[in-house]
Amino acid sequence: MASPDTPEGVLEAAIYVDDLDAAEEFYAGVVGLSIVTRHDPRHVFFACGTSVVLAFVAEETRVPPGEGKLPVPPHGATGPGHICFSVPGEELDGWVGHLEANGIGIESDFRWPNGARSVYVRDPAGNSVEFAEPKLWGLGT
Repeated sequence: MASPDTPEGVLEAAIYVDDLDAAEEFYAGVVGLSIVTRHDPRHVFFACGTSVVLAFVAEETRVPPGEGKLPVPPHGATGPGHICFSVPGEELDGWVGHLEANGIGIESDFRWPNGARSVYVRDPAGNSVEFAEPKLWGLGT
C-alpha cells in the first residue's frame, strides 16, 4: 500500500485552560482571534488563519461522550502547554507594545541562531504563548 501524501498543515491545536472567560478575554480580546464556538463549561474555539485554536477545560474533556453524542474520545493534558502564533518580523514590535499595553508581561524576547525572533508571554492559564517569525522553521521570510 502506498503512503498517503504529507498533511498540508495543522488544522487545529489544543491548549488547556481553567477559566473560559479569561481564555476568551486573552485569545479574542488581546490576541484578536475570532470565536468559532463556545460550549460552557467545556470549551471555546478560536479561528486563527486557516487553523483553529481549541481551548478546553481539561477536566471536561476527560468525560466520556454520552449516548447520542459525537464519539470524540476523552483527552486532556495536565500543566501548562505551548502555542506559537506566526507573525511577520516587522510586526513583532507592535505586538510587544500591544501585549504590554494590555498588561501582559513579556517573558522572553530574543533572536534564534537563524535570526528569527520570538516573543514569549503567558496566557491566564499559564500556557506559554509564543509570537514568532515564520522563518524560525524556514517557512517564510
